[in-house]
Amino acid sequence: MRTRAAQLLEGTDGADGPSRQAAAARAEAQVQLIETRASTASEQLGRLRGEAERHAPEDGDAHTELPEDLVPADAEQAQALLRTATGELAAHTEALSRAKEAHAALLHTHRATEEAGGGFDETAALLRDLLREHHDTEDDEQPEPYPGTLEEARQAAAETRRSLRGCAADLSAAESAVREASDILVRHANSTRYEQVRTPARQQIRELPASALPEHAKKWADAFAPRLRVLTDELEQLERNRDSIVDRLRGLVESALATLRSAQRLSRLPEGLGEWSGQEFLRVRFEEPDQATLTERLGEVIDEATRAAVKKNSDLRRDGMSLLLRGVQAALEPRGVAVEILKPDAVLRAERVPVGQMGDVFSGGQLLTAAIALYCTMAALRSNDRGRDKHRHAGTLFLDNPIGRANATYLLELQRAVSDALGVQLLYTTGLFDTTALAEFPLVIRLRNDADLRAGLKYISVEEHLRPGLPQEQQAPAGETVHGEITATRMFKKPVAG
Repeated sequence: MRTRAAQLLEGTDGADGPSRQAAAARAEAQVQLIETRASTASEQLGRLRGEAERHAPEDGDAHTELPEDLVPADAEQAQALLRTATGELAAHTEALSRAKEAHAALLHTHRATEEAGGGFDETAALLRDLLREHHDTEDDEQPEPYPGTLEEARQAAAETRRSLRGCAADLSAAESAVREASDILVRHANSTRYEQVRTPARQQIRELPASALPEHAKKWADAFAPRLRVLTDELEQLERNRDSIVDRLRGLVESALATLRSAQRLSRLPEGLGEWSGQEFLRVRFEEPDQATLTERLGEVIDEATRAAVKKNSDLRRDGMSLLLRGVQAALEPRGVAVEILKPDAVLRAERVPVGQMGDVFSGGQLLTAAIALYCTMAALRSNDRGRDKHRHAGTLFLDNPIGRANATYLLELQRAVSDALGVQLLYTTGLFDTTALAEFPLVIRLRNDADLRAGLKYISVEEHLRPGLPQEQQAPAGETVHGEITATRMFKKPVAG
């Protein structure tokens, strides 16, 4: 230290005090720098030693044995070899990654192939199960591989299975239809309707088992074809005849329905009868069917009559009027016909009563008056059908002592008003001498019973006229109704005996 100090004093830095102070300051700064570097190097050395300890192999003093040409001589060569080894490691790592990816792809392809093979085996097994009963043992050819994918194969197999199931269902339905047709054929042959048929085919159908019937169907069909044509022609002729009868009956039924409507129209009363003025004494209501429905119902009537004609001990009448009545009844089904008439009373109220309730609602005189009005309506209807002009004269009605039941003045007036409106001449016969009732008639004649005892004959002769005879038309006052006039006479001459 003395030697070094002597050397420093001899230099430029030790010439004087300021130089020595400056040199001492520089030396201290250099010492601090060196100490700092030493501390940094010490820290780096510690880290390197820690890394060396971490990377040190567990066994031995080296990780691997290097060949002699790769053993580094110094640190620089070691760095160069390390860089070379790092590059090679990266290249091999990339190659390894590519190899792993290729291996994974091969594994995926292998698994997909195995799954596809399993799917094809499963699909083939399903098809083999379905085709097992229909397998052709003589066909030894190897089947060709399916060219499509597994999904296409499964779809094709599913469609094939559906088609096969449909065919199996159709086959089952066809077999069921054949069995049902065989049963129907056997029942048809065993029907009591054909007990008189002695053909061999019927006997065979009855005796053969149901399973053997389809084999003979073609032969029987060929044998029955000519007879079927003949029977078909006969049935068509019968059907034409039936249609002709139905058409004729339909015309009669429509005419009868028109008659019912005319009966209501012709029963219109004259004026001067209070609420009854202009009213229809008879009201007929029914629902007329259309042509198709009427034809169908009349066909059933004709068929019923035909079946009754075939049956034994049938009491169904088949005359023309009975058929017409049943036809009208069938045409008016299901509601039928509703008939109402006006109820005769003193004030002539427009009150209608169903004909079925006449016996319960009407008195004796009202019932007789309603019966007379109904007869006059029927007579006017008959006269209308015969084409007489405005029903000028619809006939004459003799009444056997009606005054005994209908002696009320309003009933007699109503009877005469209806008969005048409908053109029916009423002749009352009675043994009663009721002046109040007789005063309503324009002509009253008293008759007497005479007898020819020798000839054994009885006569009725006129004894006296209680009221004048029929008035002359030219003598009737203006506005007064003429009750009648003599338009024709008939004389009977008794033949001279012996």
